[in-house]
Amino acid sequence: MLKNHGDSWFSCLCSKRNPGIMQYSDAVAFLQSFPDMERGTYSARVPTMSLDAMRSLLKRMGDPQTGRHTAHVTGSKGKGSTSTMLASILHEAGYKTALFTSPHLHSYTERIRFGLEPVSEEEFARGIEQIMPFVKEEHAAGSSISTFGVLTALFFHLVKEAEVDWQVVEVGMGGRFDATNVFDFKDLAIITPISLEHIEVLGTNQSEIASNKAGIITHGCATILAAQKDPAVRSVVGRKASEAGADMYYVPKVYTVKSEEHDLNGQTFRVEGSGNLPLELHTPLLGSHQMDNAITAMTAARIMAKRGFHIPDDSIVRGIANAKLPGRFDVHWSTPTNKPGEKLPVILDGAHNHESAAALAAGLKRFFPGKKFIYIVGVNKDKNINAIWRELLPLSKTVIATQSSNPRAMESDSLSEQMSFQSEENQVHPQSTKSVKDAIELARSIASADDAVCVTGSLYVVADAMDAIGN
Repeated sequence: MLKNHGDSWFSCLCSKRNPGIMQYSDAVAFLQSFPDMERGTYSARVPTMSLDAMRSLLKRMGDPQTGRHTAHVTGSKGKGSTSTMLASILHEAGYKTALFTSPHLHSYTERIRFGLEPVSEEEFARGIEQIMPFVKEEHAAGSSISTFGVLTALFFHLVKEAEVDWQVVEVGMGGRFDATNVFDFKDLAIITPISLEHIEVLGTNQSEIASNKAGIITHGCATILAAQKDPAVRSVVGRKASEAGADMYYVPKVYTVKSEEHDLNGQTFRVEGSGNLPLELHTPLLGSHQMDNAITAMTAARIMAKRGFHIPDDSIVRGIANAKLPGRFDVHWSTPTNKPGEKLPVILDGAHNHESAAALAAGLKRFFPGKKFIYIVGVNKDKNINAIWRELLPLSKTVIATQSSNPRAMESDSLSEQMSFQSEENQVHPQSTKSVKDAIELARSIASADDAVCVTGSLYVVADAMDAIGN
């Protein structure tokens, strides 16, 4: 149910303004009046809004999710990067493209993009005002409504108004029961690497999680499966695709990649395989995992080209080169407090599980060889900090446990205590702060010219760090 009782809140809001001039702050207040798993305002072990309720809401709105080509993207890691790269490729190919991702760093507007540009606050608020009566009706009919569900409905509403050619939709969590899984048909179902996550909801092993995520596959769609560590994932997804009459393409069987050059401005790599290759690609996104994400997006684009869409290779090259995603191995610069003339690299990366942390550690070694890192770590309460810290610890000079302002954030003192058990052999003594800003200042005060700072664990912590360092 809505906090403050949805009907009275709606009436109160309408009484304070004239129609057609909803403010962005009002739109955010409306969104946040619903249960929200991201902000920890809902603690159930099931989604906050059922798929039936989502479909019912969209039906009231005239099914705005239909009427255009759709790429649906799920996975445990890399789905945001892959979605962004694919949307960039389609945009470069001349298609009017919309992109829906989550979570955001600073503003809800970041989640809805047209041609990779976030929707304006004015358009966002206007869209919320337009769909609000349908949300109110659905709520009055007894359906549970969630913040993510309203955001999903808003995306489809704005996309329908804009008459786009392609919509690239990132799943919120899982796949089969996610609020975005409302399509009877789609062109592409893309599944990025799968690992253990949200086990209380999605399953206790990778096969169960893969089965949940493969629930986005519909009849006849092209299914693109990124490289997987667990062979069982490939079997599960292949079986689901076969049952749906969908062709599956396992990326490592289609293309291989060879790294050529890399620096802090990006990385260049060579893709080999069938069909007018090799092809040289460049991405500003750092880390070997981003090359894998790029090949997954490229595979999807090339399969669509074989199915008659105009997506030439030069659009793939430009699309990969122009795709940017803040907060993913994102390098910024600060200065040590006692050495104002020095440059201190600050790497921001929202590595939230052990596999993401392993990819981050590999990237740190690759792009900052020989460096020791002052880690600033903050995670939500449901994360396995022991698994994350195990990957990062070997490169650590010290670590500062901290916490974001998100209600789901783990207390920094508890986080510090958990990391200390693994840190003793490495003679790393965790410290803690109550805010990311304080952690940044502490890191600057103890950094030497040979150090680097790495902020990780949660995108909420990353966002706070961006604010703290002035970016």
